Amino acid sequence: MAKRLSLTEINESLAVLSSWKLDGKFIVKKYRFQEFLKGVSFVNEIAALSEEKNHHPFIAIDYKLVTLRLTSWNAGGLTDLDIALAKKYDEIFGKM
Repeated sequence: MAKRLSLTEINESLAVLSSWKLDGKFIVKKYRFQEFLKGVSFVNEIAALSEEKNHHPFIAIDYKLVTLRLTSWNAGGLTDLDIALAKKYDEIFGKM
């Protein structure tokens, strides 16, 4: 099981992530798309990666807005895996 990050480690990680916010035990980000189907394509890509890593975000699709929430239930909070996946999700978004 991954080690839960301290608040200091979380804040340091958030300083280098783009627009991710701390919300309790979660980090949250909203991605805006020009078209509904672009958002759905994004969700399909992150779903495949999440399945591969066996670590799944909460996903909300609200028309052209996709909201992701990450936490590690087994660790009781955020871990390095959450931060690594947040970076990967941003990379996927950047390619769209």
